[in-house]
Amino acid sequence: MAVGNFNSSSSARVIAAGVSVVISVIFIASMSFLLSDPTSMLGAFLLDRHTDSFMYPFTIQNLMWVMFFVGCGELWIRFTDASRELAQIKRKLLPEDESLMLRAQDLGPIYVNVSESDPSQQFFLQRLVRRCILQFQASRSVDQANSLFNSSLELYQHEVDLKYNMLRYLVWLIPTLGFIGTVVGIAFALDYAAGVEDPQDPTLLAEISGRLGVAFYTTLLALIQSAIQMFALHIAQGREEMSINLTGQYCLDNLINRLYEK
Repeated sequence: MAVGNFNSSSSARVIAAGVSVVISVIFIASMSFLLSDPTSMLGAFLLDRHTDSFMYPFTIQNLMWVMFFVGCGELWIRFTDASRELAQIKRKLLPEDESLMLRAQDLGPIYVNVSESDPSQQFFLQRLVRRCILQFQASRSVDQANSLFNSSLELYQHEVDLKYNMLRYLVWLIPTLGFIGTVVGIAFALDYAAGVEDPQDPTLLAEISGRLGVAFYTTLLALIQSAIQMFALHIAQGREEMSINLTGQYCLDNLINRLYEK
């Protein structure tokens, strides 16, 4: 990947993460206001709003919401990149006349046009076309250009896969936080039971059961959030992989299969 493309992508991800954190804080503040009723089960489920396990708002649920929105920001970046890649194919950067054959001297104007359409070298189509043209002009070999074409597509597939490392980590982190919250909640409930002066108190069982219920809410919420993000992750990755597939087909049909040299 080009240095300019890497820096641009990193900057976009940092901005998206910052915006996601701000949105998560606004969401938590809004839900805290709406679910301020001490008897609200929804507040206990979504925010751990009415327990004394943690000093509110520093609860496991709220941390999970922050990670969830950061993951949504990453997904937005991936969907945006996939849409931009698909849009490049519609720009008709290659001649699409089926009867036209391309020799080395015909590729100069195409190379210039493709380079000017993507000076930062961030799109798969332009990078693939430039590589294949340079290889063919240097070797005058269609086989070598085709070999480079196949190798480049494999590298692009791996490049897309690497872009999802952070998302996969977040999808793993959220349920892990949920399990941690449940364990901590159980520990606090047992600690509360151990500190009760009157073990025969009839309200003790109800209090402990309520605390354990809230503890398991954390895992339930985490599993729901993780399932949503995993579903969106597969859609986004499928869309990016489809953009590579369509880019390869477009380049194969309108460049590789039309290269000709005596």
